[in-house]
Amino acid sequence: MDETYRQLLKIPTSRLEEINAVLLNPDSKVINAFLEVVGKYGTPEEINRKHRDSRKLDNLLKLVEAKNPAHIKDLHWLMEQRDKGAFITVADYRHKVLGGKAKSVAFKNETAVTLEVSALQYFPWVRGMAERAIANKTLIPGRFIAVRKMKESELDGDLPAIVAALDIMGSSFVETLDTKGTDGSNIHLNGPDTITGYFGGIGQPNEHALKWLDEFLYYYTNFGVQHVLNFNAGTILLGFLLYRLGVDIQFKISVFFGSDNPYHALWILTAAKLFSRDDGSSPLVGFNWANSINNETMEISAQFRQALGFEDVVRFEHHITETWKSIVRQPYNRRAELVEIADHVRNIAAKHEGGDPETDSARAHPSDILDYFRDKQEVIDSGDWEALYTNFLDKVDACNNSAWSLTEHGIAFIAARNLHK
Repeated sequence: MDETYRQLLKIPTSRLEEINAVLLNPDSKVINAFLEVVGKYGTPEEINRKHRDSRKLDNLLKLVEAKNPAHIKDLHWLMEQRDKGAFITVADYRHKVLGGKAKSVAFKNETAVTLEVSALQYFPWVRGMAERAIANKTLIPGRFIAVRKMKESELDGDLPAIVAALDIMGSSFVETLDTKGTDGSNIHLNGPDTITGYFGGIGQPNEHALKWLDEFLYYYTNFGVQHVLNFNAGTILLGFLLYRLGVDIQFKISVFFGSDNPYHALWILTAAKLFSRDDGSSPLVGFNWANSINNETMEISAQFRQALGFEDVVRFEHHITETWKSIVRQPYNRRAELVEIADHVRNIAAKHEGGDPETDSARAHPSDILDYFRDKQEVIDSGDWEALYTNFLDKVDACNNSAWSLTEHGIAFIAARNLHK
């Protein structure tokens, strides 16, 4: 096609003026409702100060002490192991994989892959994972996702304990707010037993987008939670607006949002650019692709991600393994594709939602995405507590298998920064 047609895609600056007119109109109901929720928590400066205070380790430990003092011992143990260097170093891990050849390999640090596991549901799993890593000289991932009910985690003390533990380890942590669509927001649907009713976008209808905003600010100011999952186009926009206002939140787009082609990504990253700060930063720090994408989609998207100035801002997060039940056709293992794409595309996270298929499928209770929606007491009463813990450790093992494969191919990884020097 003649290049003159390309010029028709140019957006006149007058369009931006019209958008600004909506955002700045003092009678704009949609913006006024947003500002009203934010105002409950103070000015952006006050909100950020509350967040920084709540994220301080001493204050997190006070919250843990008040809710579940038994967790304090494990947090102190974790600090002791970190401080005495009990965990394998990156250099020693590379030697473990490659032997003497490791010293001569020029690892591709510029395309280092973040090791990620989902979901870290309960604090007691942290110590067990750490003890295995010390004993087996394996890695603690550099990033974790939680999908447990927030109020339940808050009330039993797991929430502040996990935030503290991840800070101690130097791993990033993403929470899933309770306003995630399976909370009764859509009166015509139940919980996960009607999950197909959520296809096309997790339901946060009517006033529930503002409830998501309110819940985010509550946990941001009271528990130091900075980074949450985002499922819905409306709450994605609210996250952009909140950050533009000056509140230092972060979010990642969930796999349930269904981003499965480069045009979808271009749409979202264009919005991110519109509402980015003057320093080029954005609250969108993670972009979790749908399971259906191929490497070409990431390569195409990486080109305009770089052109928009987001190569170091927005991490592409890709599922390498998935739960054995309730989400994908098995066997599902994208490790070979990960090694191929990580050779030349920067800022990728390798997310492990299930164990390696051959391991997971052999379990008496294979991993199941629907387990994320269960009450803790029901899990215990059913006798599944140990099975879910085993499923989690299988995911960590799968993550280590990916690290091993990356190392064999001379590609660097990002594990827990404070543990693996």
